[in-house]
Amino acid sequence: MTEAPRVGTDQLMELLSVSLGVYYGDFTVAAASENLTASQGKALTVLRRGPAAMRALAETLTCDASNITGIIDRLEKRGLVRREADASDRRVKNVVLTAVGERVTDAIRAKMRATQEGLERLDDQDRKALHTLLERVFVQPPSA
Repeated sequence: MTEAPRVGTDQLMELLSVSLGVYYGDFTVAAASENLTASQGKALTVLRRGPAAMRALAETLTCDASNITGIIDRLEKRGLVRREADASDRRVKNVVLTAVGERVTDAIRAKMRATQEGLERLDDQDRKALHTLLERVFVQPPSA
């Protein structure tokens, strides 16, 4: 019995690039359907996990602090987020997703048909395996 050839890191990176391209395209169209830019949609998605300081949000979205200010200004004007002073340091402003912002974020995900259809093709075992692998690669800190 011959062993299957090893899948190289370059092949995995290429497939990941294709996958993220599909996801990002799907996300961008869904965000636009809610009259949001991709950056605004990404900010809402990050805030869906919980409130974030402006500086941390800029770092997570890998954008300049002045850029995040403009993004949050526009989201706040639409009632999707609000700024709150941090309880421990009043100079720090945390951005919080409003109930309207939560509904818009959920609507964006619901409209991501290509992504949803791809994930729906997976059975429970494949879903669990994908979840475990994505968490291991992108979420868990490397072991020492």
